[in-house]
Amino acid sequence: MNLILIGYMASGKSTIGKKISKIMDFDFIDLDDYIEKNENLSVREIFKTKGEIHFRKLEQSYLKKLTKISNKTIISLGGGTPCFYDTMTWLNNLDSFKTIYLKTNLDILTDRLFLDKSRPLISHLNTKEELKDFIAKHLFERSYYYNQASIVIESTTSQEETINNILYKLI
Repeated sequence: MNLILIGYMASGKSTIGKKISKIMDFDFIDLDDYIEKNENLSVREIFKTKGEIHFRKLEQSYLKKLTKISNKTIISLGGGTPCFYDTMTWLNNLDSFKTIYLKTNLDILTDRLFLDKSRPLISHLNTKEELKDFIAKHLFERSYYYNQASIVIESTTSQEETINNILYKLI
């Protein structure tokens, strides 16, 4: 079995994924980190120099590679990865993978992201209100894809609670 964590940026995919991987004795791969290492560029640099479409193609290519070689692995996807091409349909048809959506409250996401200007999609937003409106619009657009996950978990401010909810659903 392998797990794919999806959800909006700052929903806790990497943090929760790392902790669950230790509990389950699985490997952990953050897709953005994997891309940065293999491309020798940051996600921000890829967006800036080659554009979002190029980045989305890289995500697809590396994700397909990883799913072919993974065993007892948790892969954390970027927030937009499930929303391009046929990613969710394809992932949900993989026998050895379960997709898990970390569904996180708008206010929690806004608070977590407000001080984080490193993310290319939100770096231009200056006020908390602008950010909240942007996230709300994005969540509305992306929820169709996110909710196709085989497991949906309410991601709370408590990491322990979120982890316990995931482990319970996997039993």
